[in-house]
Amino acid sequence: MGAMNRRAMLAQLLRSALVIAAARPRLRGADAAAAGFEGIRFEEIAQAAGLRAPTLFGSPRHNKYLLETTGCGVAFFDYDNDGWLDIFLVNGWRFEGFPPGIKPSNRLYKNNRDGTFTDVTERAGLTRSGWGQGCCIGDFDNDGWDDLFVTYWGQNVLYHNNGDGTFTDVTARAGLIQPRRRWNTGCAFVDYDRDGHLDLFVANYIDFDPKTAPTPASGPCLYKGLEVACGPPGLRGGVNLLYHNNGDGTFTDVSEKAGITQVDGTYGLGVLTLDYDNDGWPDIYVADDSNPSLLFHNNRNGTFTEVALEAGCALSPDGKPQAGMGMAAADYDGDGWLDIFKTNFAGDTSSLYRNLGDGTFEDRTFSAGIGVNTRFLGWGCAFVDIDNDSWPDLFIANGHVYPEVEKLASEAGYRQRKVVYRNLGTGRFSDASHSLGPAVLERHAARGAAFGDFDNDGDVDVVVNNVNEPPSLYRRDTSRKERWIKFKLRGVRSNRSAIGARVEIRCGSRRLIDEVRSGGSYISQSDLRLHFGLGEATQVDEASIRWPSGARDTLHALAPNRLYVIEEGKGIVSSQPFPLAK
Repeated sequence: MGAMNRRAMLAQLLRSALVIAAARPRLRGADAAAAGFEGIRFEEIAQAAGLRAPTLFGSPRHNKYLLETTGCGVAFFDYDNDGWLDIFLVNGWRFEGFPPGIKPSNRLYKNNRDGTFTDVTERAGLTRSGWGQGCCIGDFDNDGWDDLFVTYWGQNVLYHNNGDGTFTDVTARAGLIQPRRRWNTGCAFVDYDRDGHLDLFVANYIDFDPKTAPTPASGPCLYKGLEVACGPPGLRGGVNLLYHNNGDGTFTDVSEKAGITQVDGTYGLGVLTLDYDNDGWPDIYVADDSNPSLLFHNNRNGTFTEVALEAGCALSPDGKPQAGMGMAAADYDGDGWLDIFKTNFAGDTSSLYRNLGDGTFEDRTFSAGIGVNTRFLGWGCAFVDIDNDSWPDLFIANGHVYPEVEKLASEAGYRQRKVVYRNLGTGRFSDASHSLGPAVLERHAARGAAFGDFDNDGDVDVVVNNVNEPPSLYRRDTSRKERWIKFKLRGVRSNRSAIGARVEIRCGSRRLIDEVRSGGSYISQSDLRLHFGLGEATQVDEASIRWPSGARDTLHALAPNRLYVIEEGKGIVSSQPFPLAK
């Protein structure tokens, strides 16, 4: 890089730092993080709330195959449209099988609006067993009820929401039967051509066949001297898939036509959709294990070009591939461009890519304070404003892939604690995990994580799908008075779920942005409602919604601590103060 370029970059960094620092005076480092989270705790309430069924996935002691390591996703979604988030948990399998009558099944829990849930899986028609992987949500037929897609090693399943508390498997009718067994992982509904109908992207990991797959004994495959499950390096990678919604309840595989298959053998896991270049068209980012990550730029003509390497978000700061798992997007520094966060393998750090606004990213992992933890193996994650101060923080669920690491004192263990970074509002983060109560520090073999306000009290809670144990449900509690605002969007010309819509709010000189997205985290689905912390702002001066159709709605002088339901072309159709009456 030339001297002029270096000086220009340093000048830009200085300007950005001054603007952010001027917006709010802050303490420094861990002191600032602890002070900012004072009065906030996460309580783990899964058992008390009725989430008791374990997720069974591979052997709990020694895994023979790589398939036994990846775990399952989870969804927060309002399947019955009553305004309260329900929970769907993907379940897995074991190679030795299960006796009749005790096969593990996916689980749907209905929110009882009193802090508890009821298992309605059987009534809903969702009792399916197998090597479940991830899930994503979207109203693919625009009938006003969000549908459910579940990925498998094997045949994926598309469930149509019937609007009466039940679902129907429409996979075959929709044209989604796969010609051969695939290891499907992350997924996302995305209207990539902006025709008002949700399309579907599905990542694939490896072409796995237990008859030919290597085992620890045949490898040998070693991790720090221990025999462990083999792969993925050396195994044939899977092929990512893109399905076009035909608008009649069916889909067509357009992976090759759209340019997705020009990149293969990628070991794809997490899928994230975002409009990273602010051109109004959704792009797709894929976390790859042991390979460079992928960024599919939307060419606005039905095709994509993979640009991660030239965009600067494919590799580590020293130019090496990483073992990517989960991903999240947010404008963490308040400059109007969506940045990317990615979790990686143990012995490495997570990755933070700052969007430079010119189609490229810069790795800010270490300069932003994210590089302090290298012991953890990250999975589900999200930018989430834990303290409602208007600056998105980071919540990360961790757990090793090898149960055998319990024998190694040098490791953080197979079951690991969560990591929570507080956004200091200066472009930096600080690990504040210890200030949020003992629940965050409890150790689990976590995988998928979803984020949403399940108790409708104005903050964001977390549900985590753990391996070979019941899930965790972290209810966020506080004694503080805080300000925030929520938006539930309904498309008209756009897809009904409003996936891909962007909301920008202005409070004085502060501008915040976010997008409605399907999928994300690690093979999971978070609340489709958008939540913004407002800090000290007493109102939202302006809220602008850019719909996937290209239409815009602008609202003014919105009161805080309310949920606003916005319909495309109509504006506010209802608003409710929180906490909601039960």
